[in-house]
Amino acid sequence: MKITGLSVYQVDLPLHEGNYSWSEGKSVDVFDSTVVQVETDAGISGFGEVCPLGPVYLPAYAAGARAGIEQLAPAIIGANPTELTALNRLMDYTMKGHPYVKSAIDMACWDILGKAAQLPVCSLLGGRYDDDVLLYRAISQRPADEMAANVRSYREEGYRRFQLKVGGDANDDIDRIRAVADVLQPGDKLVADANTGWLMHEAMRVADAVRDIDVYFEQPCASYEQCLSIRRHTNLPFVLDEVIDSIGAILRGAADQAMDVVNIKISKFGGLTKARQARDLCVELGIAMTLEDSWGGDIITAAIAHLAHSTPTEYRFTSTDFNSYVTKSIASGAPQRVDGRMSASTDPGLGIVPKFDVLGDPVWRC
Repeated sequence: MKITGLSVYQVDLPLHEGNYSWSEGKSVDVFDSTVVQVETDAGISGFGEVCPLGPVYLPAYAAGARAGIEQLAPAIIGANPTELTALNRLMDYTMKGHPYVKSAIDMACWDILGKAAQLPVCSLLGGRYDDDVLLYRAISQRPADEMAANVRSYREEGYRRFQLKVGGDANDDIDRIRAVADVLQPGDKLVADANTGWLMHEAMRVADAVRDIDVYFEQPCASYEQCLSIRRHTNLPFVLDEVIDSIGAILRGAADQAMDVVNIKISKFGGLTKARQARDLCVELGIAMTLEDSWGGDIITAAIAHLAHSTPTEYRFTSTDFNSYVTKSIASGAPQRVDGRMSASTDPGLGIVPKFDVLGDPVWRC
């Protein structure tokens, strides 16, 4: 089988809440998502998606994804989409870095592999564990009482994991954590996610002020070394996210005992192929994971579900259903939230069918 062409689609994904806010006053109103269709000489097409969280979260931005795919496309025409390791080596040879550019292509090729094998992607990634996957809800940064009210509302929808967006003024963040902790029920889990937003002295103040609360501390500072300093001064369970972008980063963190949980974002690693490698390493090292992406719609949600479903249960800290945050559906067959959980499709590939009437015409093709 050979790749014969690629089509790239751009789609805006507005938010149900109107705005998503996180550390340092950063926010997004509409997510700019890119969908890739990879076509083959076997008549099988696969679909992938990449959706950076704006241009100010990670070294990634939506227009860059599309420009990078256009740069990569000529090199992979003629390649076998079912030979994922070889394809990734070719993409890495052609373009150094920029993993988010490669992610949607890799995802689409997993979709092709599953369709060719007549198996769901989770079976190819290692097998299906359990009937469904536990989800978290990200709570956009607001005043403390509003965030507590939002948690109450999402609890009624079945969520039991909450990722609280902090990383602002330390005093306000202490109030946010305490207000939300007061409305939780036994069995709930709370993560205070600063998204790199605190300096070390602020992170130390917050960690000390909430030391009596059952809360996970996530990525308090910008650098690995700064986070490690906070880790060594608190007994709170610790999550690393933004600095976990490679096998080397995971190995370093494990050697330093720098974290209890890591976030594996598919596009940050460059697609499902390398996210699976990171996932399998974490299982061997005994590190729990949040399995997710930077953002996205139905196709990314499907990919997250397949990666999470194929992860042994005890290592799945949580995942997320990005398609429930946005007002626009771009594919049928994607997982839908039921009582704070979702299930990957049992159909071949990712199990999704793009809605071309929503995607519109390709913005580029070759």
